[in-house]
Amino acid sequence: MIVLVGMPGSGKSSAGRQVARRFGLPFIDSDHLIESDIGMPIKDYFAQQGEEAFRDLETAILRRIAEDPRQCVLSTGGGSVLRPENRALLREKGTVLYLRASPDEIYRRLRHDTKRPLLQVADPRAKLQELFQARDPLYRETAHFVIDTGRSSVQGLVHHIAMQLEVAGILPARARRAPGDKAERQS
Repeated sequence: MIVLVGMPGSGKSSAGRQVARRFGLPFIDSDHLIESDIGMPIKDYFAQQGEEAFRDLETAILRRIAEDPRQCVLSTGGGSVLRPENRALLREKGTVLYLRASPDEIYRRLRHDTKRPLLQVADPRAKLQELFQARDPLYRETAHFVIDTGRSSVQGLVHHIAMQLEVAGILPARARRAPGDKAERQS
């Protein structure tokens, strides 16, 4: 299992879908799986049940995914690393890549987003800084690899992730190419 962790807006879902396609693997977004299971947006569940109840669901979903022996690319929620049991599970069962983006870069990407419950506050930039300070050490603890996303395009990020996985021997360098990917030139 290839696991992507990082702050909200770091590119986990966008890049994860494309990495999965590039290597011919299923893609799972843990937040989308939770929403499917509960039948409502996470934002609404958060408001009705609170963060602790949401984190319980998140842990159960992560366990369920980790028990599946099939290889996949998993995009986790930004707070999935808050619980020690989740950090240990992800690190043990998968190859974890921390997509690291600065709070300012994330704010630039998410400043108009109204779906992320933790950012529906008076000062989202300050909230992102606070979340980053608390979570960065946890992402680092969980990760096998840290990839700085900076201002990379999604394609650039996908290329960087793929190269890291190939160099580390996690995925084969000549994995099946997705439609539209340029084939390697043979001489």
